[in-house]
Amino acid sequence: MKKKTAVLLYPQFSEYELSVALSILMQGKKTIVTIGLNNQPIIGESGLSVVPDKTVDEVNFDELDSLLLTGCMDILALENHEKYINFIRDVVTDETIIASISSSPYLLAKAGYLKEKKYTVGMTPENREESGVFERENYSDELVVKDGNVITARGRGFIRFGIYFGNALNLDFDEDWFKE
Repeated sequence: MKKKTAVLLYPQFSEYELSVALSILMQGKKTIVTIGLNNQPIIGESGLSVVPDKTVDEVNFDELDSLLLTGCMDILALENHEKYINFIRDVVTDETIIASISSSPYLLAKAGYLKEKKYTVGMTPENREESGVFERENYSDELVVKDGNVITARGRGFIRFGIYFGNALNLDFDEDWFKE
């Protein structure tokens, strides 16, 4: 069975941060499954409405080998954020390739997956500190950071982020489509 990439969506998700990664997944013939807390439309920060393929309760975790997370307008204010954290804990294994951009590394840190890992995140130093979940000493100012099976990026690094993710999944895609 060919494994899929889970794309976890939440209110005010950032559409553009997913654009290149999704295009690379399409080029590489990698199937995605969009995930939400329920089967109601999820509205992104620019107004795109997405009906998730599955809810967090319907996912077959054996079908997944990777997780794609986007940022959102105010990740710290997500309602039911514990359900997102629990989903991340359920889907991630030692082999899962995780790609997390903008503010979404907050969810990874909250779930415990950035411990002792080098990372970047699109949050102010004050918000990182306030959240209480980040290891200050492992933060990097780099636009995109890969540490083992975890890729993190700041929002404006979405092109390079998508390329890193496609390469981590060993996908066949044309990098020339995405020249910066």
